[in-house]
Amino acid sequence: MTSPLIEALPARHGFATVNEATLDAFLAVHADSVLFFPGDTDRLVESADVAVILPELLKSFPHVAPALVEKSAERALQLRFRFNAFPALVFLRGDGYLGAITRVLNWPDYIAEIRAILASDPSAPPPYKFPDHCVPAANGSAPLAEDHSE
Repeated sequence: MTSPLIEALPARHGFATVNEATLDAFLAVHADSVLFFPGDTDRLVESADVAVILPELLKSFPHVAPALVEKSAERALQLRFRFNAFPALVFLRGDGYLGAITRVLNWPDYIAEIRAILASDPSAPPPYKFPDHCVPAANGSAPLAEDHSE
């Protein structure tokens, strides 16, 4: 299930809808773009907030083409762009990664972050940073939380 605010983005604000199969074609025709990853909208009330904020933010950055990532493609594309929190905005120049903003920010912080991201050169997405309380498993499998009980 998703929020009506998120579902309205394509019709009301002209957002493209992308998935694993269509993303590269979308990126090929846009110099700068932002991908909106809402995440689990039943659990994350912030996702609806970003759905309201993002169209307003884009008025300050009209050259940035927005796309809503389909729910079914979120996890695979999250692995491609290596962010670890939802909702997320991933900024790209062509198919080159510029940066990501996760969660909700204050308006001035959004403007400053987006300006800095758009002023940067494309690079590889950053490696995943494990939270301080997690350590990678020795065999390369999923990280495990450290046991702090005594």
